[in-house]
Amino acid sequence: MGERSHGLQSWIDRLNEAELPALAAVVQDLHQMTQQDKSSVQQLADVLLRDATLTSKVLKVANSVYYNPSQETIRTISRAIVLIGFENVRLIGLSVSLIDNLLTRGPREQLPQLLARSFHAAVQARNIAGYLLARSQEEVFIAALLHNLGELAFWGCGGDQADELAVALAQPGVEEEQAVREVLGTSFRQLTLGLVRSWNLGELASLSHAGTAQGDPAVKAVNLGVRISEAALDGWDSPAMTALVGQLAGLIGVSPEEALQQVLASADEAVKVATTFGAGKLCHLIPHTDPEQIRQQREQRQASLLQPNLLVMQQALQELGLLSSKKANINLVLDTLLQGLHQGAGLERVMVAVLADQRSRFAVRSAVGEGTGRWVDEFVLPANQPEQPNLFSYVLRTRETLWMGVPASYSLNDLVTRLMREWLGQGMFFVAPLLAGKREIGVIYADCRHSGRALRHEQFVAFQRFAQATGRCLEAMAQKA
Repeated sequence: MGERSHGLQSWIDRLNEAELPALAAVVQDLHQMTQQDKSSVQQLADVLLRDATLTSKVLKVANSVYYNPSQETIRTISRAIVLIGFENVRLIGLSVSLIDNLLTRGPREQLPQLLARSFHAAVQARNIAGYLLARSQEEVFIAALLHNLGELAFWGCGGDQADELAVALAQPGVEEEQAVREVLGTSFRQLTLGLVRSWNLGELASLSHAGTAQGDPAVKAVNLGVRISEAALDGWDSPAMTALVGQLAGLIGVSPEEALQQVLASADEAVKVATTFGAGKLCHLIPHTDPEQIRQQREQRQASLLQPNLLVMQQALQELGLLSSKKANINLVLDTLLQGLHQGAGLERVMVAVLADQRSRFAVRSAVGEGTGRWVDEFVLPANQPEQPNLFSYVLRTRETLWMGVPASYSLNDLVTRLMREWLGQGMFFVAPLLAGKREIGVIYADCRHSGRALRHEQFVAFQRFAQATGRCLEAMAQKA
């Protein structure tokens, strides 16, 4: 299809009129039925019977061991409703329609990947909902399955524009949201919400995008299921997954170990569900839970972790030595420091926090490492408050370089305030005063929080040397100013 669509309404019209009218009709009809209505059982049967292929596929799924462990043969839709329940038949109809309408459209790899993630999210969400809700678990399944409906529809029906976006997203360092906006004239999230409204897919499907109803247990289940399905792609032991498993444990009242077992069981179930729905080719796209596979993934992950590089470290120290002998630019000094500690000493997160606003608070002047962008924009820590002393102020006052998290510094743990823990997390870190002669500038902070690896003695020695070299640069700059 040659014509271009641009902007939300243009895409909604195109998907509804030209590309997906059959899917829209089935999804809408199936969604608008509730079990309370006596006639709805017959209506459900009628909707599914309108399409012979849909009927035979729904019956095939209904007869699968997953839905029908008693293996009593089901030959009609109404019998399926009696045996496996109205909600299950409605859900099967919806899922099969989605797979049929989208997976048959083209070989683009984004589609099966996203559909696999959607099934995984749906099973995770439904099983989480089992702990939080007495009913409407199937509704949670559907809301999670359709959470990326806009993106699914685009990859299935976007034609040339889908090829264009695929090329744009393959560029290194691309900003995904921006690339999507440039090609579509809207975001995937807006497109999903637009389709959800246009197809009347009910409150839960749109609430999970809105951000307003985060307290609603059904919305929590959908969002957690979706985020788990995304994090699983980085490995079951990725930091994001560990955080989500922790959230799930708190939410359903079990230990993190039990929560992880629940998540892994749901992933296995998602593979079964995808197979049952006739989407067997999606199975290998759902992350494996086999312990051997997990071990291999973990080893690959360890191998890709930041490793110290002595050459980079020595070059950065030499560079700082040279910079102290000429009138250097402060940004160049800090960039060299951060590179030396991050790439050189192998410290995963490094930041320089300076005294700001009449020396009343610490603000982050520069930082490097995954997730530290937030620090530069938002980090705030009060300085020199006698009623609530903190470690950064203490380090500046005493001129000490500290290795926190080892027995020698346990006595100072109280100085790591609640606010600092919220920003920095738990675990070992290094902190050093940053001085220009006698003038207090701020502190240098470093940790290896992403991988959770312990800090090592040689990293501490390097950290001390870099702090001193940077201090000499700042002192030289102050004298020349």
